[in-house]
Amino acid sequence: MFLNRSAHKAKWLAAACGAAALWLAALPAHALEQVVLRNGFTLLCNHEQPEGRQVRLYLDAGGQNYLEVRASDIVSRTPAPATASTPELHTAAQATAAKPRSLRQIVAAAGRAHDIDTDLLASVIEQESGGHAHAVSRAGARGLMQLMPATAARLGVRNSFAPAQNVQGGTAYLDQLLRRYHNNLPLALAAYNAGPAAVDRWHGIPPYAETRQYVARVIHDYNRRYEARLRAARKASRTAPLPDSGEVQVASAAGIR
Repeated sequence: MFLNRSAHKAKWLAAACGAAALWLAALPAHALEQVVLRNGFTLLCNHEQPEGRQVRLYLDAGGQNYLEVRASDIVSRTPAPATASTPELHTAAQATAAKPRSLRQIVAAAGRAHDIDTDLLASVIEQESGGHAHAVSRAGARGLMQLMPATAARLGVRNSFAPAQNVQGGTAYLDQLLRRYHNNLPLALAAYNAGPAAVDRWHGIPPYAETRQYVARVIHDYNRRYEARLRAARKASRTAPLPDSGEVQVASAAGIR
């Protein structure tokens, strides 16, 4: 299926990150640690707080951004390398805390700038990082939209852990891929996951289980969000008819499994 960008400009409906106003004694910056999870993500963690069988991994000193995981999902903890607390990253974290910008606002701005549906961006972020700004993959991809360092540098992203920079860069990259593949959404998503070279080499979605699952999951989540948005609009107006399932499905994952 192809993505009709001009038909999907509705505002973002749900934020992809959680926040809590909890008081905790913050650890100094040099106490940062890298926490490796069973799913392969590596998080830069400021401090932890046990919550029964769960553990809250706080991503900043202020306690406003945390990830709650099962204790059994934590594979290892190691001191963060010196580069994790460089002045640039530390200053960026302070600026974010001083002037908070919600993920909703960031995604909406990126979507407007590139004429890409914010529901699609939300689905990509969910699959890439689960909405965790400090996520690092085994391959070294970083941040909300999991930018590889070389890709981030090419896009002008200086700090991949800064949500606004990461989302702007990731959206710009997705925009490039949509244009390259003539708004063919499955191909653009496959290229985002596996790289354009792999898509070009296979003349379609590569036969990689991870890539095919990724494309299917993003499209499934995108359709779910889009359908929910239509239902909300119908409920609000009480007059607009809900399109049938064929119209609601904006993209199809058929044939990629």
